[in-house]
Amino acid sequence: MECLLEGLDAIFRHIGAVPNELWFDNTRAIVTKVIRGGGRETTERFDRFREHYRFHAVFTNPGEGHEKGNVENKVGYQRRNFLVPIPHFLALSDFNRQLLDMCEEDADREHYRHNETIEELFAEDLKHCHPLPEIEFDLSGKRTVTTNNWGKFYLNKGMHEYSVSPKYANISVNLKLTSSLVIVMDENYREIVRHRRLYGDTKQQSMDWLPYLKQLSIRPRALKYSGIYDMMPSAMKQFLESCSNTETGKVLKVLAELTDRTGFDSALSTINQALYYGASDADSLRNLYRRIYADVPELPPMPLGPEIPNVGQMKTNLITYDVFLRKGGAVSV
Repeated sequence: MECLLEGLDAIFRHIGAVPNELWFDNTRAIVTKVIRGGGRETTERFDRFREHYRFHAVFTNPGEGHEKGNVENKVGYQRRNFLVPIPHFLALSDFNRQLLDMCEEDADREHYRHNETIEELFAEDLKHCHPLPEIEFDLSGKRTVTTNNWGKFYLNKGMHEYSVSPKYANISVNLKLTSSLVIVMDENYREIVRHRRLYGDTKQQSMDWLPYLKQLSIRPRALKYSGIYDMMPSAMKQFLESCSNTETGKVLKVLAELTDRTGFDSALSTINQALYYGASDADSLRNLYRRIYADVPELPPMPLGPEIPNVGQMKTNLITYDVFLRKGGAVSV
């Protein structure tokens, strides 16, 4: 539903108007019941959206594909012309803007049936639309869920798992759902944490370690008695095993700081480096993190003058050092 409403809202805002009539298929996100004679029972959220934007919804008959006109052909045209070869991008929002630019350029071509461009025909259509409403519509979904013993909850029939915080275990939290985010809020609707929304019918997990690491750093002695320890990556558990009791709390605090700064993956990479070097304290973690992630310029090799011995070519004989020190007056004869 969030994808559908955000998509329609994006269309309306891009064209700067709302069509008086929109045709829909009988998707379950909208239609709850098909009534004999052509009627439809629709969801409350869709009804509120339709009334806000003041358009008339028309629904096609089940199994009557010809009623959609050439919509399916248009989908194929877009796929062949805009999505071949398969595009690669970092952010979906950026790619969507590129697609809109492609569509605008494509509108300059002549329509296959009429002796006018698509842009000219569309300008005529806009004359029969009505303006956007002045007040924006809240497109997000709202839901209340109860967390489990580890401060987590599930969506999509238990397939998608999201973390909150050990502080919010076994209580109700409020959710704000968009097409891309799951925002978790407390009883006063203050944000606790936000996740990228998961999709698909496979089991997936979105874990934000920061609240858990912060909580554990306050009570480090409870680490191994909590279910959170079992959820940690094996490398992190191995590192914590090597830490002394007094160092564990400091290490957890450093891990929370690193996670807050550049994400949990960077903290875990630092842990792997610490295991490689045999380090087991908080200061080593900080130093290794700076070495890996700090933007420190690499200095060129320092040129050596003739008065400096070339250690790489020296053997174990220290006579050269003795001569050098005597010249500087550091060794008395």
